[in-house]
Amino acid sequence: MTRRIGISLGNIGALHDGLGEFALQIGSRIAAVAPQWRAEFDIAIDFHLQEKLGALFGPDVGYLHVNRWHRLRHQQAAPYGLWHSLHQLNKNKPPVGTGLRLVTFHDLNYLYGRNAFSTWRHGRRTRALLRRTDHIVAISQHTASDVRRHLGWAGPLQVIHNGARSFVGQPQRPLPGWEGGVHRPFLYHLSRMSPSKNPQAIVDLARSWPEMAFVLCGPPSEDAKRLRDTVRLPNLQFVLGIDDAQKAWAYAHCSGFLFPSLTEGFGLPPIEAMHFGKPVFLARRTSLPEVGGPVADYFDDFSPAAMRQVIDQGLARAALPGHAQAVRDHAAQFDWDLAAGAYLALYRQLLGLPPR
Repeated sequence: MTRRIGISLGNIGALHDGLGEFALQIGSRIAAVAPQWRAEFDIAIDFHLQEKLGALFGPDVGYLHVNRWHRLRHQQAAPYGLWHSLHQLNKNKPPVGTGLRLVTFHDLNYLYGRNAFSTWRHGRRTRALLRRTDHIVAISQHTASDVRRHLGWAGPLQVIHNGARSFVGQPQRPLPGWEGGVHRPFLYHLSRMSPSKNPQAIVDLARSWPEMAFVLCGPPSEDAKRLRDTVRLPNLQFVLGIDDAQKAWAYAHCSGFLFPSLTEGFGLPPIEAMHFGKPVFLARRTSLPEVGGPVADYFDDFSPAAMRQVIDQGLARAALPGHAQAVRDHAAQFDWDLAAGAYLALYRQLLGLPPR
């Protein structure tokens, strides 16, 4: 009898943020081995996702469409030996009769900077998720520590670091206003610019450092549009709706990458910048020291004077021989092929298949 693996994206509806990137990169690599697993083990792989995403992962896998009833009771015609929820925010339940239930935890950011009621509400929902979970993957040691310490999880838990795409060698297109070339240095930031990403610290820094140009990019989220519409500084530019070619150009031409985020489960943009050998400047918060390691520079204080001191020192260090290569080497360890391989190895272990 054919065994089945279900991989649930939940209500992810777009692929331009961190969860969407994770789902796309891991899902596409798992889908690529589906024909082999069907032939070798008689295992079929199905993706559980919103209907609007279509056949996102190609013709060799099956598709189950999310509906609102899956939050209450999820029934499928065939049983699943393994059901993998790709993130801890997925409110949809595994199908009734599922053998093993795996969840990837990206963060417990609700623990940081929220009011007491919000923390309690999110914690209650997350503990309910744990009651229908057999095995956890955390994307960082920081997240794994949070899961064990704050949720009291004593079951199986494995850390699998995310990968990060390299845009080196990809097509590039200048950002608006930079078509004539880079005539002065600029510092670059990429995020959805929610308060947790701490863009206000960059705005304050730009206001106190008029000689430096700052470019803030990201998807056209409500937070980003609100910030763009309320901040007017001659040395600060917003580019919303940035595409991959513009992103590659910005990474390649910036003097450094700023990411003073207050809460991260991982942090993909800093690694993308490091692929170019660029100096990155991170908040010393949550998972970011784990991601940036010794090649990054860190903000402990978000006052403009303190941030500028860190940046000045980091830019000087970046000019030293060999530093850019050390940054590239550090980034290379975060690889989507390695991450997907680790998930497939875990699937084999949980289903009792021979190791590769």
